[in-house]
Amino acid sequence: MRVLLVEDDARTTHDISMMLRASGIVTDATTRGEEALELAALYDYDIVLLNLMLPDMEGYDVLRRLRGARIETPVLVLSGLAGAQPRIQALATGADDVITKPFDQQELVARVQAIVRRARGFSKSVLLVGPLSLDISVQEARIHDQALHLTRKEYAILELMTLRKGQAVSKEAFLNHLYGGIDEPDAKIIDVFVCKLRKKLADAGASDLVSTIWGRGYLLRDVRAETPEMPWCSRVGLQMSRLAA
Repeated sequence: MRVLLVEDDARTTHDISMMLRASGIVTDATTRGEEALELAALYDYDIVLLNLMLPDMEGYDVLRRLRGARIETPVLVLSGLAGAQPRIQALATGADDVITKPFDQQELVARVQAIVRRARGFSKSVLLVGPLSLDISVQEARIHDQALHLTRKEYAILELMTLRKGQAVSKEAFLNHLYGGIDEPDAKIIDVFVCKLRKKLADAGASDLVSTIWGRGYLLRDVRAETPEMPWCSRVGLQMSRLAA
């Protein structure tokens, strides 16, 4: 998971960044609204944490411009303003949720995870794709209720593909989410991570979960939700009957 934190207070930025990174979440931070807009347009963030009071513009303006540019990344507003009106205005402007300062750090992480999974089409805390269950709150993966013993990088790759199930994830996207643009290795390292992850999935009885999309990256398939392919002879017969109708 990758988060963009937009916060002008250095101490708050440090505390939130450390807490998110301790939860296995890659975090980019900026103090300015204009830079936040550029980063949100450039990278595929899972969520934006946005302070309403920034040195160059209000958080409301950042929200308006994000939504005006059709950037649908979920936004959790961090509000230090008292009363209901700032929360109402933030939600009306396009925020997905609002949390008021000071807030409990564990609550912030829980809200981030809940917003991200809802935005990706998951209603429960445990993400289910075919035989795979992924509990992002404790970073635990299971196949057919059998625990997978994954490295931190392997788990991060599996989580990213799960949140984007049915979509090809490029090697560049994997690198961005794993390293956040800092000391990124060669893209071939993703092939190594995926190869090791595939072996662990196969050993657990899920050898067909991850597909290679040549030239585009890797994709997590929901094999239980797929419709079995119709045999070739049946397809031909169906086409002939439609032509004759």
